[in-house]
Amino acid sequence: MTMRIHALPAEVLDRVRAGGVDVSGHPVERTVAAGGEPLRCCLRDAEAGERLLLFGYEPPLPPSPYREVGPVFAHAEPCAGPAATDAYPAGWYGRRQVLRAYDKRGWIHESTRVHDGSDPEAAIAAILAEPDVVQVHSRNVAYGCFMFAITR
Repeated sequence: MTMRIHALPAEVLDRVRAGGVDVSGHPVERTVAAGGEPLRCCLRDAEAGERLLLFGYEPPLPPSPYREVGPVFAHAEPCAGPAATDAYPAGWYGRRQVLRAYDKRGWIHESTRVHDGSDPEAAIAAILAEPDVVQVHSRNVAYGCFMFAITR
């Protein structure tokens, strides 16, 4: 099964960078990376000294009770984006993540699970094999923050 990885959309990043506010109208936080912050623009960890934005993001879902806003880090200036959109982010292997599955209504699907990071492709493929699942969100285990979306 082929999967497609979706980082934060360029139009969202452009809007946040230009306007200085997030989806809720709150000002973005400008910060300098300590190193290790997961960047949702290019799907890698930040290196110490990089200029970042921290802001609230609402992943695209149909209107449903499961829509939510959470904090994400991105580069303060445009970057090249992810190295690949057809493979799990290379630097994030071994990182435990919640794989939250959604159906076409935008409701959480029962195939949602936590994976240990050792074989994320197999865990994702098992979820995407469910016919009612239309997308999966990879999320931070401790904080619940959105990392990226996955579709077939």
